Amino acid sequence: MKGHPMIHKPELRRPEFRRRDFLGLASVVTIGLMLTSCDAETTEKVDTSKSRNGAMDSFGVGDTFKATVPLTFTFLFSDQPTYPYKKDWLLFTKMASDNNVTLEPTIVPNSDYEQKRSLLISSGSAPEIIAKTYPGQEAAFVSAGAVLPVSDYVDLMPHFQEKVKKWKLEPEIEGLTQEDGKYYVLPGLHEELWPDYSLCFRKDVLKKEGLTAPTTWDEFREVLRSLKKAYPDVVPYSDRFKGDSVLNIASAAFGTQAGWGLVDGLQFDEDKKEFGFAAGSDKFKDLVTYFNSLVSEGLMDPESFTQTDDSAIQKFVSGKSFVISANSQNVITYRTSMEQSLGKGNFEIGKITVPGGPAGDIIGGTRLENGIMLNSSVKDKDSFVALIQYIDWLFYSDAGQEFSKWGVEGTTFTKSGGKRQLASDINFQGLNPAGTKDLRVEYGFSGGNFAYGGATELLQSTFNDEELAFQEAMKAKKPRPVPPPVPFNDIDREQATLALTPLKDHVKQNTLKFITGQRALGEFDAYVKELDSKGQTKYVELANKAYKAYADKK
Repeated sequence: MKGHPMIHKPELRRPEFRRRDFLGLASVVTIGLMLTSCDAETTEKVDTSKSRNGAMDSFGVGDTFKATVPLTFTFLFSDQPTYPYKKDWLLFTKMASDNNVTLEPTIVPNSDYEQKRSLLISSGSAPEIIAKTYPGQEAAFVSAGAVLPVSDYVDLMPHFQEKVKKWKLEPEIEGLTQEDGKYYVLPGLHEELWPDYSLCFRKDVLKKEGLTAPTTWDEFREVLRSLKKAYPDVVPYSDRFKGDSVLNIASAAFGTQAGWGLVDGLQFDEDKKEFGFAAGSDKFKDLVTYFNSLVSEGLMDPESFTQTDDSAIQKFVSGKSFVISANSQNVITYRTSMEQSLGKGNFEIGKITVPGGPAGDIIGGTRLENGIMLNSSVKDKDSFVALIQYIDWLFYSDAGQEFSKWGVEGTTFTKSGGKRQLASDINFQGLNPAGTKDLRVEYGFSGGNFAYGGATELLQSTFNDEELAFQEAMKAKKPRPVPPPVPFNDIDREQATLALTPLKDHVKQNTLKFITGQRALGEFDAYVKELDSKGQTKYVELANKAYKAYADKK
């Protein structure tokens, strides 16, 4: 399927997040400290028999939630410039008519969302439903009682419980646990791992040179060497995302963590049953040594780690490079641009399956997507049970997830034999190029505040044949094991967060230096000692203390 000029740039989906995600936490540590200075509210479970205004008396799997009286809930809304908020979206009018629920949004630009979310929570003025929260980002707000311990109320969420049990998500859910044994975020749930990012090749150039797509990182280097030999004036691989995407996907096959996947830096050793710091390991050294070889041989553009995405994309779409990182929607965008720069039919591009490496044919990732937090004040609402039932239906039922993604059957799409098709005048991500109305822009569906998680069939229902083939091929890969929880107490969390920031900065700086040759690989042992001086040992000790305390309670 070819691209279409109407396609909007997709939101950047973060491909590797876990409960211990400190990326958001570190940025709001000051906010977290402000919150911890407040008096923490009690986390004692509410007697829900007294807060059933609007709730359904009988609500189980397969039931559509409809409040028995009109209800209004406040909602923190991340606004995307490519499909800005409209109060009259069919998404909202249908909620009002079918669910008897009105959402009153606080609109925040996507670019400022995490910072604004933290400020609203710290000031006590956050809306009741706080969207777009990745597992781990809730940790800064737990100790002050600012967000609800949602695990206390999942007994009111039949669809959530069904998905966790049916898809065997218990290990991932356990990873959300805080020191008190509760969790405070409701994540999006995926039936299967969703690997989206890989490397996009000029497949026509490969065919011209008689080369096949590489299946291992060693083969990847050999293919680049062949391309360099055939095109000596070209650096065949120039990447985007500052190298964070390729380091993330490669690190799993090298038995370590890097790039986007570095997260909190902790890596669990299944044999020793303890955590270590991934970026100080021999396997991390193997990873940077490999990418150093690509740069030193002229196979990879050293600017891959510093250039803007636009610069990298321009090199690829103009034929100045042959390989670049991509997700499924990036490929469509590249193809659209290349039809203009190179001419339709003059090229062929596509993602390859993520290569295997020294640790095996392994991929990282998680089946938990970004989700929601609830302001702890919701427990005082007389409609608290109705709110929980509504969230369960909207975010976790098959019908609610289809509604958020596809819209209204008979209006925005039709369904026959289980297969969905957009209405003739509606387009979404190039599925129906003849459509003059965009599903997100005009109707509000498939937006990032609501449409995440779900069955594989629903997730893949908007994929083209090319992406479906990629996903099928990726099923042969072995997922990296889910690590156990590291539920820090308040004091240790503060120390760990303060230690992690300089550690990650040092890792990022030296990863670049080692790969690009600015620092000799022979200095790797010195670099590890520098990590120790910046708190690596203490940080790992705190993590293992938290893990062992949690394990001892089980």
